[in-house]
Amino acid sequence: MPDTRDTRSMSERVVSLVKNLRTEVPECVAAGVIDMSTGMLLAVETVDSHPPEVLDMLAAATLDLFQGRNVVMIEGIFKERRGIVSDRHYFQEILVNSDNLAHLFLRVDSNDEVVAVVVCRKSVNVGMLFAQARRVLKDQGRV
Repeated sequence: MPDTRDTRSMSERVVSLVKNLRTEVPECVAAGVIDMSTGMLLAVETVDSHPPEVLDMLAAATLDLFQGRNVVMIEGIFKERRGIVSDRHYFQEILVNSDNLAHLFLRVDSNDEVVAVVVCRKSVNVGMLFAQARRVLKDQGRV
């Protein structure tokens, strides 16, 4: 039986994930990956150029969105009320719609300290956005 382990470095896997999200998610204009343990943007690919400080703010906003003090408190209450005893984060996906764009934030199954971000035109079919983004994350394997 052939060895199917992914021997690429984490950096190579992250870059590949971003590229696949950009090309395979419909109407995608940007994709990125954020390390929640450090708050750093690990990789990004976008159709427009953005100043580094804007991209750094995206990483910080993602950290607040998933692990801000109030969010962590709400997660704890939900888990307690539902009798869930786990270190796994309760919120796994968040969709944010702006005037022109849909922003989908997804925790990576293989490492819930990593969040993938996909930004699409608002005209995107939201079901296809979720389906394709989830498929790419699943096909990508571990990050």
